[in-house]
Amino acid sequence: MKTQPSNSNEAMWRDIYSQSKIPEQLQTLQEVAVNLWWVWNHEGANLFRELDPAAWEETQGNPVALLQQISRDRVKQILNDANLMAKIDRVHNMFKAYMAEEFDRTKPSVAYFSMEYGLTNVLKIYSGGLGILAGDYLKEASDSHVDLVAVGFLYRYGYFTQSLAMDGQQIANYEAQDFTQLPITQALDDNGDPLTLEVPYPGRTVYVHVWKVSVGRVPLYLMDTDIPENSEWDRSITHQLYGGDWENRMKQEYMLGIGGILMLNRLGIKKQVYHCNEGHAALINVQRLLDYIRRDGLAFDEALEVVRASSLYTVHTPVPAGHDYFDEALFGKYMSEFPAGLGISWQEFIDMGRENPGSGEKFSMSVFALNTCQEVNGVSRLHGKVSQEMFAPVWKGYFPEELHVGYVTNGVHMPTWMAKVWKTCLFELFGPSFLHNQSDPHIWEAIQHMPDSDIWEIRRKLKNRLVEYIKIDYRDNWLKNQGDPSKVVSLLERINPNALLVGFGRRFATYKRAHLLFTDLDRLAKIVNNENYPIQFVFTGKAHPADGGGQGLIKHIVDISRRPEFLGKIIFLENYDMRVARRLISGVDVWLNTPTRPLEASGTSGEKAEMNGVLNFSVLDGWWYEGYREGAGWALTDKRTYDNQQYQDQLDAATIYHILEHEIIPLYFAKNSKGYSPEWIQYIKNSISQIAPHYTMKRMLDDYIYRFYTKLATRVKTLSDHNYAEARSIARWKREVAAHWNDFTVESLCYDDAVHPVVGEDNVVSVTIDRKQLKCALGVEMVYAKEDPDSHSLKFVSATPFRLIREEGSKLCFELKNRTAEFGRLKVGFRVYPINDKLPHRMDFAYVRWI
Repeated sequence: MKTQPSNSNEAMWRDIYSQSKIPEQLQTLQEVAVNLWWVWNHEGANLFRELDPAAWEETQGNPVALLQQISRDRVKQILNDANLMAKIDRVHNMFKAYMAEEFDRTKPSVAYFSMEYGLTNVLKIYSGGLGILAGDYLKEASDSHVDLVAVGFLYRYGYFTQSLAMDGQQIANYEAQDFTQLPITQALDDNGDPLTLEVPYPGRTVYVHVWKVSVGRVPLYLMDTDIPENSEWDRSITHQLYGGDWENRMKQEYMLGIGGILMLNRLGIKKQVYHCNEGHAALINVQRLLDYIRRDGLAFDEALEVVRASSLYTVHTPVPAGHDYFDEALFGKYMSEFPAGLGISWQEFIDMGRENPGSGEKFSMSVFALNTCQEVNGVSRLHGKVSQEMFAPVWKGYFPEELHVGYVTNGVHMPTWMAKVWKTCLFELFGPSFLHNQSDPHIWEAIQHMPDSDIWEIRRKLKNRLVEYIKIDYRDNWLKNQGDPSKVVSLLERINPNALLVGFGRRFATYKRAHLLFTDLDRLAKIVNNENYPIQFVFTGKAHPADGGGQGLIKHIVDISRRPEFLGKIIFLENYDMRVARRLISGVDVWLNTPTRPLEASGTSGEKAEMNGVLNFSVLDGWWYEGYREGAGWALTDKRTYDNQQYQDQLDAATIYHILEHEIIPLYFAKNSKGYSPEWIQYIKNSISQIAPHYTMKRMLDDYIYRFYTKLATRVKTLSDHNYAEARSIARWKREVAAHWNDFTVESLCYDDAVHPVVGEDNVVSVTIDRKQLKCALGVEMVYAKEDPDSHSLKFVSATPFRLIREEGSKLCFELKNRTAEFGRLKVGFRVYPINDKLPHRMDFAYVRWI
């Protein structure tokens, strides 16, 4: 028989997605599912879990995906289950009651911009601490009735999913998110079609779809460029968080700033305060300047007054190298058309992003934020001081200690991170007002009266949950990458809920010093193999794919964990995300943190552990520098012994071993007949009552409102009233001062360098200045400084203003009766500065002349 030739073309396949249809009686579930309220209200999450426990686990706790795949048979069962239907109604009514509460109009309205948001593991638009903090911030803004809108990106691939190769090497897997299965809704235009935003890029338009994430009462709008209208070159703008080269980073930050403001304009949203969460968002102020110039007819410097008065920049980075800098050529490729619209030259524009204008330096997003935001803050008390040092070159003529750069210490959203068992217990103990008054330390003192046995039972329950989670969720992964199944079985058997569990979870950057514990492996082996005092260490974390050093640390720890003496004693959990974090920070006994001081700007993982009765053992850096209390945790000193970092690491490692051997382990195992250590429980009570209330997101948000938002909202209103009369007046004053600043002369300075002041005795100094054409009021002050013996730099001691004693035409006569209060070798200087009581601080117009 003759073979017949094939007569078929290549198959053509189309993507379709079939999903369950939810009946009308259960539509309320859909309403709750697409609002992240359920993330921090356990009644909501528990309800979805109860609908289909297996699907809940399979979807990793995603209620939208769960509802899409729930079977028809299960739907019928739910409809016929009177108790479950009643629970659905009860949870829906709780949700509606929460959403019906109005914003507190006494608090300023805020627009918040961030590259990442960690709200739930389901929505992969975060990588680590910065995003988790931003997510917590939105949740607390909702709880605290703050009228806040947030702006970010809906990443197609987000941050990577981590797995480990058999040799322990990190593998970064970028998995596309299916937007139809996420708790988000697409913004529509007036015709019911997807809203498409047009963002002008050089030589082209980039089209953007907008998605809304409802975080309780707070809307988060996410931009998405991965749509057919764009070229492949531009679709990738929102593909990966912190991915690609410097040009892709430029495109992303352009979109976050320029596109973010254009999006809010399109949505008709205007707020009183604009908050940049890191320098990535600094370009919002370029578009805002353009809007004031085009819409309201303001000149550039007038618009700058209004923009500055309504802007806050929060820095999270403790070193200059951590900020974004762009070559002039690359920056000019995307921003060259803006100066003309602003009415300034290219040189003036790019110099707004340089510490030294006219120098040819790269454009710094952080410096631009400093020059366009009235207020600036670090994220802990220590980081505030570090930030003053870091930003001092921007305001020459002033010492770091004199700068307006403030701080708000980071906190964590208690309802998200405190385990349900603790929340239930503390609400009963502290009373129904606990949630609204959670930052009041007096409320937390009641924990001291809680029975020791109850606290131990909670801690035991949470530890068992962690151990069970590790054994179930990681078994298959370990079988896949360990190679020898017998080793995996042995490892699982050795995880001991009765051991002292120490946790370490964070981004694997080299300054975090995850290697510190492994400095002396012989000593560590003795510690972990003491059968009378069993102790186990659980590590987890991701390294950026471009960070070879961080990836090497992970491999090093994994290699050590597979050695016979450490098998089951050192455990590494892969793919650190919010689900792993919630188990770990509530299930271990001690939270270990070992950064190189002062490189930990704040850190919040230890704060999350704090909310669950887990004790912190950390370097005195970041939040722990101010949070540590004796008898409530342990600390490595903030003092440095060696300049050589390797020597310092060895000393710190030896200190860790010593504290473990002589303090932590003996305290934990000083157990009574009931099986627990009363002294350990007292540490937990002290930790919760003395530390936890100071590190809630509620306290953090209140600090932002009272330290920055209210101040900004009040001032921008003053500047904007009566057709921006005050803004125009200040801009005019600054122009006049700048034009004539070099005109004034110092007629006399009566100060005898040869006479050394005596402590406690008065010295009289006088200064006469002829202002010439300069019309503004002037101030003069005497400044004392002292040379630091370590850095050999000058450190600020004091600044004392002169008193204006008379004015004769253009001449000003000043006098100072000064009593020296400082001993030793000092430097003394005199400086002149312009005075205008309409300015928020001197850095707003940092003109200084030393005389």
